[in-house]
Amino acid sequence: MIDLSRPPGRPLVVGHRGAAAIAPENTIEGFRAAAALGVDVIEFDVLPLPAGPIVVAHSLSEVAPALPTFAEALTWFADEATHVGLHVDFKGSERIDEAAALLIEHDVDDRTVLSSVSPDVLRAAGRVSSRVQLALTYPDDRLGISKRPFMRPLVPVALEALRVTLPLRLPALLRRAEAGALMLQHRVVSRAAVARSHALGVPVLAWTVDDPADVERMIDAGVDGVITNDPRILLATLAP
Repeated sequence: MIDLSRPPGRPLVVGHRGAAAIAPENTIEGFRAAAALGVDVIEFDVLPLPAGPIVVAHSLSEVAPALPTFAEALTWFADEATHVGLHVDFKGSERIDEAAALLIEHDVDDRTVLSSVSPDVLRAAGRVSSRVQLALTYPDDRLGISKRPFMRPLVPVALEALRVTLPLRLPALLRRAEAGALMLQHRVVSRAAVARSHALGVPVLAWTVDDPADVERMIDAGVDGVITNDPRILLATLAP
């Protein structure tokens, strides 16, 4: 099982959708760019379509012929990126058994963390492979409510409320999902939440962090990994 705990001296560097700031997101080209920069883990979105292959895409509106299938992406990791961890962000609730079986088939399940906002998805994946690390993504905004114009003024208030209450809610959230790792939107990260998670033996990764000041804040909070669109910013911040 992949170890997501913080390495000595620095957090893990995770490329978001490959390296979305410098190469097309959720593509093999983007994965290569991230690997070339020296990231520890590459995150990408996996979408189960109603029919046909499971694809690498964030949403139905972004499915395109240029995007790889999940199997093609796993083949690349198995053949060309044996030193890089995989972060599979599963978008949906169907076909999770099939997706987990593909990880086993390509022999990458032991270096994969599979994240979802759905406890049901995580539990189902865990039943297929005990070698896949399961991570709960928080908070859940599958309906895109925070992006609606009339809701935007309320988003900072809501996130602050979630940040304050999260340390108390963590044990129940993790227990329900049977998760061994936690993916937190960076604005709900606090030292208290990270400390509570670590006390439970659960590493914390923060998403999606592109501003150097936010990178410093995440490092100070003690997160185990930082997910970023531009790994160059994080690597420059970490450089001695």
